[in-house]
Amino acid sequence: MDSTVAYILAVIVVALVFDFINGFHDSANSIATVVATRVLSPGVAVLWAAFFNFIAAFIMGTAVAKTIGKGLVDPAVLDTDVILAALTGAILWNLLTWWLGLPSSSSHALMGGLGGAAIAKAGVIALIPGGWVKPIVFIFLSPLLGCTLAIGLTVALSWILRRGQPGPIDRVFRRLQLLSAALYSIGHGGNDAQKTMGIIVGLLVANQAAFASQGGWMSHLHLTNADHVPMWIVLAAHAAIAAGTALGGWRIVKTMGAKITRLRPFGGFCAETAGGITLFIASHFGIPVSTTHTITGAIVGVGATQRISAVRWGVAGTIVWAWILTIPMSAAVAGITYLLLH
Repeated sequence: MDSTVAYILAVIVVALVFDFINGFHDSANSIATVVATRVLSPGVAVLWAAFFNFIAAFIMGTAVAKTIGKGLVDPAVLDTDVILAALTGAILWNLLTWWLGLPSSSSHALMGGLGGAAIAKAGVIALIPGGWVKPIVFIFLSPLLGCTLAIGLTVALSWILRRGQPGPIDRVFRRLQLLSAALYSIGHGGNDAQKTMGIIVGLLVANQAAFASQGGWMSHLHLTNADHVPMWIVLAAHAAIAAGTALGGWRIVKTMGAKITRLRPFGGFCAETAGGITLFIASHFGIPVSTTHTITGAIVGVGATQRISAVRWGVAGTIVWAWILTIPMSAAVAGITYLLLH
């Protein structure tokens, strides 16, 4: 095995490490509501979420992976150094926000890292402007859609169940929340794991010459375009994000599950269902959205239906600042990393 192939394989491992950290960082998105409502214990909740993160490999498509692999940056600019720098920027930002307990977006950290590294190599011309429109619009639209769906679902179910007794209703929604948590975890795994798939596919297409004459298992690494995502990449990405989710990012669970607003099983069900629907819609259209933004918007929507003061707007404001800084900060780290590699 020559040094070029070894370097490429090492970067694939780094990509899967990012995917693992993504699951670790974003596990709070999947389990915060079901833990906050005490439907599941934290240990059982992360295993529940991790299982459905992996199951998403057989349910969701690869439209988001194709957007990441060829829709954001000119494929001619992509090389092993650019992708390694992009992953480094995303990983460092994820670890910093995890340490601070801020539910920032792993998706936008990766996008920012990819853009920053590409600009460091070839300038702004390396970016594909049209490919960035939908992801940037959905920075604002995904939490708004999650919030709107959560408000609509909460209001509709509240009216339908207005004559019901609180005790029986609470018991029913404790069971239903298992389904809504599963739905959200499928959406989370389906959208987020695809970003790592796109990075690996982009890496292999950029280095197709290195594997053109390889035999044995390395022949599976020879990709000539980003239109097809091999099953081994799909399964590896979903396994990595599921493993990260299983370990859990406990610092963020507290912020998501309790600091924004107080939730009961009814509210948890509405938030998770609204968030899951939003992620399924985005994944269908190949839009790499932030699962963090989506579930945060849904939780805020549930809280706002109780009363405006039920939402701790100071905490929500801090989270929004983390969202705003994610792309430029991860881009800056990735750009510096690329320059250091040269």
